Amino acid sequence: MTTSALNAKSAFELQLAGYGLTTAKVFYHLPDHPHLLQLFVWQDYDLAPDFPVLNHFIEFWNREIDGPLHSVSYTHFRLLGPSDWRNVQGEIVLH
Repeated sequence: MTTSALNAKSAFELQLAGYGLTTAKVFYHLPDHPHLLQLFVWQDYDLAPDFPVLNHFIEFWNREIDGPLHSVSYTHFRLLGPSDWRNVQGEIVLH
């Protein structure tokens, strides 16, 4: 799924489709001071184990950002899966 397709879907729809919340800590060298490392935290919904959205972000970084990457560490957690959701057919109201 492309990034534009991800933008068109809600977070709930992505979670039902199997996406989980991915958080990446990106350490990179400052362009003006290459001996210093800076931290950037990135978060988006992604699919494990291939992580296409994270890989797309890293490719974008390498292509467009001046600060060369030092390291990337990530965590991934599926907040909701198809088995965690069920449609409620009725409702009981007590006064």
